[in-house]
Amino acid sequence: MTDQNTADETQARAADSGAGATAAFQSKTGQGAGLEDVTPERVNTLATEVLTAVHDTIRKHKVTYAEYDALKAWLISVGEDGEWPLFLDVWVEHVVEEVANEDREGTKGSIEGPYYVPNAPELAADATLPMREDESGTALTFQGQVTAVGGAPIPGAKVEIWQADAQGFYSQYAPGIPEWNLRGTVIADEQGRYQIGTLQPAPYQIPTDGSCGKLIAAAGWHAWRPAHLHLKVSAPECQLITTQLYFPGDPHNEDDIASAVKPELMLDIQPAESGEGNQTTYNFELDPA
Repeated sequence: MTDQNTADETQARAADSGAGATAAFQSKTGQGAGLEDVTPERVNTLATEVLTAVHDTIRKHKVTYAEYDALKAWLISVGEDGEWPLFLDVWVEHVVEEVANEDREGTKGSIEGPYYVPNAPELAADATLPMREDESGTALTFQGQVTAVGGAPIPGAKVEIWQADAQGFYSQYAPGIPEWNLRGTVIADEQGRYQIGTLQPAPYQIPTDGSCGKLIAAAGWHAWRPAHLHLKVSAPECQLITTQLYFPGDPHNEDDIASAVKPELMLDIQPAESGEGNQTTYNFELDPA
């Protein structure tokens, strides 16, 4: 990677990332998601219980007006920074995902996170993700098969993949990176098999120069996510699975800020048979729709 590209990436700001994540969410939902899409009974139940939990916390810990005002100021700044998608995806989504996928028999799910972008370029079953000519990092061959629960191959399954680069940045969320860098939609072959050439991503800190970073600093937390690949795997008459795959030995597998790591999602990394970089195999099992 050129020095200029590296310099551009490291100038990524939380505000830009937050704005991008907000725009991506609004695009995904068509700006139509709202309380009117949830029944009044559910809104009443959930809002009442969340507010009651807040009230109980205030009483239990004798929250002061100074602390209350600090909370109000911080909540306002989260909105101004466009960081609600980041905040919710880091600290809340893993529980929503757990509930949504609790009855699955196939591949374990994980969070989508704020950096998914739909409609990545479509690629053949044996493909290399778009990347810069001088992209830095360790080469990785990521391969496997998509089957139904029970083992029947699923021809033409769709494997969407996106990831951070070797500096921990995502295309479309940091300056100086081509639009579809390290993103693609791979179409599996007639046996459901795929082989993807990419690079090993880096662990990274979520943006810390905005409101989420202020919370992290004030609470004395760390901001790190372990290295991971993002996947959405789908096929007709099957349930889409959104997941992440992780690399053994990463120091933040045990204390991921997003609480998204699961032992079933750990990759087995081996030296590549080609002698260049590493390779790993992961097979996906899709539940019926």
